[in-house]
Amino acid sequence: MDPLLKITSIETLYYDRIYALRGLSLQVQEKEVFAVLGPNGAGKTTLLRTISGLLKDQPKKGVIEFGGKRIQRLPPEKISSLGISYVPEDRGLFRELTLKENLDLGCWGRKDQNIKDDFEFIFRLFPILKARASQQAETLSGGEQQMLAVARAMLRRPRLLMLDEPTLGLAPRVARHVYDALRQISQTGTTILLVEQNAKMALGIAHFGYIMESGRIVLEGTAQALQENEDVKELYLGIGGESVSPKGWRLYKKRRTW
Repeated sequence: MDPLLKITSIETLYYDRIYALRGLSLQVQEKEVFAVLGPNGAGKTTLLRTISGLLKDQPKKGVIEFGGKRIQRLPPEKISSLGISYVPEDRGLFRELTLKENLDLGCWGRKDQNIKDDFEFIFRLFPILKARASQQAETLSGGEQQMLAVARAMLRRPRLLMLDEPTLGLAPRVARHVYDALRQISQTGTTILLVEQNAKMALGIAHFGYIMESGRIVLEGTAQALQENEDVKELYLGIGGESVSPKGWRLYKKRRTW
């Protein structure tokens, strides 16, 4: 089956000389969850912004196909209209507007008869949003703002939902709630591309994962295979680590294999 999103050898530059993405290729299959993991500065956010068309004249090289159509360097509004919703790390909310007004903006341009059903779905996912409907977005907690950002993106009825660090700064209980909601969203058939530093939570719901470093994909595999990889366990899951002698001496640090 052809992938929903196919990226082939893209190169994204800042100021026409600094490579943020270097010959990066990946594929995202429809109705599955894909996680992109990596340290700060690996290029994960740049990847999502390049797909979304938010970086002018980028990528400089390579091809991005969505649903079999080339979308690289298209305007962001055109890419969004094709069925891609992007939740950035800063959530992108209109903070001076109420929660309900932010959600209504998510429905902008829709003329179908399913808006009411979609509101009922997001309120089942995040009941607190219904109770806070008249509250200004800037007065919401960080967790509530993240729920609002995800809910607004879902009101676009996307084929592909992309999220950048959805649990950043959230309490563990709230982070689990957000991931439970993402799992339910995936079950509706929405494809999810997830950039995350919390590798354990991301791989817990993902079908497939990619590891990025220095603008490249250095490792890929099923979520289970990555969870069992010794390098991933040590560097991203906090399992294993340096070998230590019985007296506590540090013997060596295992070198990663990629």
